[in-house]
Amino acid sequence: MNKAPIRIDGRFRLEDVLGSGSYAVMYRAHNFFNDDVVAIKLEPVTHNPSSVEHEHHILKKLKGGVRIPRALWFSRESTYHALALDLLGPSLHDLFLTCNQKFSLHTVVNLGEQLLSRLEYIHSHDYVHGDIKPQNILVDNSRQTTYIIDFGIAKRYWNAATESHIPFRRGRHLTGTPMFASINNHLGLELGCHDDLESLSYMLIYFLRGSLPWLNSVDEKLSSSSILEQKVDTTITDLCDGIPTAFANILVYSCSLSFSEDPDYDHLRSLLHDLRTAGPAPVTCSLEFDCPIAPSPQYS
Repeated sequence: MNKAPIRIDGRFRLEDVLGSGSYAVMYRAHNFFNDDVVAIKLEPVTHNPSSVEHEHHILKKLKGGVRIPRALWFSRESTYHALALDLLGPSLHDLFLTCNQKFSLHTVVNLGEQLLSRLEYIHSHDYVHGDIKPQNILVDNSRQTTYIIDFGIAKRYWNAATESHIPFRRGRHLTGTPMFASINNHLGLELGCHDDLESLSYMLIYFLRGSLPWLNSVDEKLSSSSILEQKVDTTITDLCDGIPTAFANILVYSCSLSFSEDPDYDHLRSLLHDLRTAGPAPVTCSLEFDCPIAPSPQYS
């Protein structure tokens, strides 16, 4: 990417880089008009179609949802598409590393309940996110509430005009992040709601176990085909060994859903709720990350 302009739209001054992806870079920016700080995502206009413009469109459709990032402004600026967003706290990826790659059962249960509700809202508005992973989950600076971010590859799965599900098809390319992608995604099948849930299941298991069988601790850049092979060869029993069976049940349920079947989010939440109420001291609703980390707004 070419060097970004220092000032955007005459009111946003770019500061440090918060994160970057395949096509866009996220900056912290000072808004001189409101005297506050926002996040600015810049993408070269040579990337066509624009994932940033696509994200802006989706965030407008999702506007008003609880814990959905707000799209504050979008325009073309010089040779970039620019999107201004709420500046949020650290990602679960960063918190996980700071917590020595282990979250407590208490925290994972609460993360699961929150994220199921976020996905239910996104799916109820006819979209599949397509890239659920720790880097795309941010928490607010109180570290109590989660936000799902980065809707650049999100896709509409329901045609409201015809009131029909998009057709099933094969021959797609893998989208999102291989480590947390569903097996169907690896196989090039059209994505549905169940694929987001499968990715969420892998992520929750990862947070409890500290790793996944297809994550090579020495070299994390395994090929997607190697990751798929290990996912297929790893039984759910082995994957969930040593953690509560509720997480195996969530993964089994997610993988058993048909392409166009509506998930039962209440059922999935009940599996986690049973963990919350089990034992002599029921866990509370707070996330309570057991690691000292100063709030540092970031997008990845």
